[in-house]
Amino acid sequence: MEIVTTKNAVGMALGHDITRIVPGEFKGPLFKKGHIITEEDVPKLLDVGKEHIYVWNLKDGFVHEDEAAKRIAHAVVGSNIELTDVVEGKVEFVAACDGLLKINRELLSTVNNMQDIAVATLHGNHTVTKGKKLGGTRIIPLVIREEPLANLEAVCSQPIIEIIPFKKWKVGLIVTGSEVYAGRIEDGFGPVIEKKMAALNGTIIAKTFVPDSIDVTAEKILEMKAAGAEMIILTGGMSVDPDDLTPASIRKSGAETLVYGVPVLPGAMFMLAYLGDIPVMGLPGCVMYHRASIFDLVVPRIMAGEKLEKKDFFELAYGGFCLRCPECTYPDCSFGKR
Repeated sequence: MEIVTTKNAVGMALGHDITRIVPGEFKGPLFKKGHIITEEDVPKLLDVGKEHIYVWNLKDGFVHEDEAAKRIAHAVVGSNIELTDVVEGKVEFVAACDGLLKINRELLSTVNNMQDIAVATLHGNHTVTKGKKLGGTRIIPLVIREEPLANLEAVCSQPIIEIIPFKKWKVGLIVTGSEVYAGRIEDGFGPVIEKKMAALNGTIIAKTFVPDSIDVTAEKILEMKAAGAEMIILTGGMSVDPDDLTPASIRKSGAETLVYGVPVLPGAMFMLAYLGDIPVMGLPGCVMYHRASIFDLVVPRIMAGEKLEKKDFFELAYGGFCLRCPECTYPDCSFGKR
């Protein structure tokens, strides 16, 4: 970079973006890299404190921040991620579709340990919608040597950030409880699950009500399987009260329990079992009452095609306490973050 007095820079090209900041109103480029300075530009540059202008004279073996940001972005992003144009040396990552955000945290740490490279992301394992900003990248100086960029590109044989679209699941829904089965109270749980599943690309192919009976409920689970359900969800009856029989019903169906009881609040009484390859879930009542619960931390991952293990549930403990804010902002909050 060659430094030129601003008043003598008329007719020269900027070597980098010039930022203008108006507190509380605006932050962005006053002039973009490559802009040819005019007489009218001089007072504007002086107003933002630029008494000197940097003119670019790039040497062999060095890469400008704009080109470096593009190369890093292309190296670290995977499927279903769009890139913004370079602004002030930075490229941002944007969701190209709805789905589950996945972050390779180990690889993210590796590339940020490389000198003068910065890549930042949101937390992974959460549902994102099309158009949401997910992260960004830039280099720290205005230029960077070719070597660290080439090293980064070699290291990123797999993406750091990607979106996994939700698969189309055929879901069987079993609403438990003698009071609902007998029509004494209206079903409030089923509509909540139907709405949540629709948002995750799931289709309820069958919905049924059962009384508090282990045998009847187990039989309905098997009927759902025979009807083609790829996932079976049971609502309620998950506590330790004598008439809460859903866990026993799931076991009676022949499903093998992976977890019953998880370190998440709300959602501690959640159950996940497998009837062959079919996930069978028992949802505690909190899923009906709370906008964010164990459902939102676990079910999207299953619907994105993940086969969860016990350790995945143990890891939910860190960040697994919901503050139950008066105005819920999940997933833009601490719940489920680690």
